[in-house]
Amino acid sequence: MPQINHFKHALASGQSQIGIWSSLPSPYVSELIAGSGFDWVLLDTEHSPNDVPIVLQQLQAVAADRVSRSHPVVRPAWNDPVLIKRYLDIGAQTLLLPFVQNAGEARAAVSAMRYAPRGVRGMGGSMRASHFGRDDRYVADSENELCLLVQVETQEALEQLEDIAAVDGVDGIFIGPADLSASMGYPGQPMHPAVSKAIDDAIVRIRAAGKAPGILMVNEERARQCLALGAQFVAVAMDLLLLRNASDAVAARFLNAPAAPRNSTY
Repeated sequence: MPQINHFKHALASGQSQIGIWSSLPSPYVSELIAGSGFDWVLLDTEHSPNDVPIVLQQLQAVAADRVSRSHPVVRPAWNDPVLIKRYLDIGAQTLLLPFVQNAGEARAAVSAMRYAPRGVRGMGGSMRASHFGRDDRYVADSENELCLLVQVETQEALEQLEDIAAVDGVDGIFIGPADLSASMGYPGQPMHPAVSKAIDDAIVRIRAAGKAPGILMVNEERARQCLALGAQFVAVAMDLLLLRNASDAVAARFLNAPAAPRNSTY
């Protein structure tokens, strides 16, 4: 039987899932942050120099953590049936697809996640997703454990929100603050009051439509506000930013401080 997707079932039951966004294409980093205990880890390929072979290693690294049950979510570079097929075949069970603008594009994504006659996903043979062909129930049962998250990132997409949410097979809708801010005329200002208002409204509408709302929000106060409004899958940190900010802080303390007395022992 396919592996149970606890993340998917948690969203369906209305539970909140706290995640971390991973932009560093390193299996070593993936295993490290999976061990922190987040509910989910986003493995990015859209805005990260990442591709299928490295994502395979990252999936293996997340699964290798001996304590945490962090669920890997893969973001392909585009809502493309070939990319979707490849990431599903290597064992990804949850995909986050960028820039879904309308119900038609959402239906195309659903179709790419499903085998015929319900979809267009190509039939693989002995692939990792089916335990290299050992799972003879994978083709029949995999759909029950696959989770599809779609991103709405523009004003045009927000206008189509209820239609997108009504598509059978869409489990959650992720709001992209950065692209949304640019679409609204505030590029680089995802915390602009007008953008925040649009995000708040979208969270409420998605939840009212019966789907799970999600967002990436590294500002803790704002992340908690989104959770209070009903956002269910929220990434509250990004590995690249954690490393950058810590590195910058250490450099600033030493490079901008008076020189310490020289220790003759070393």
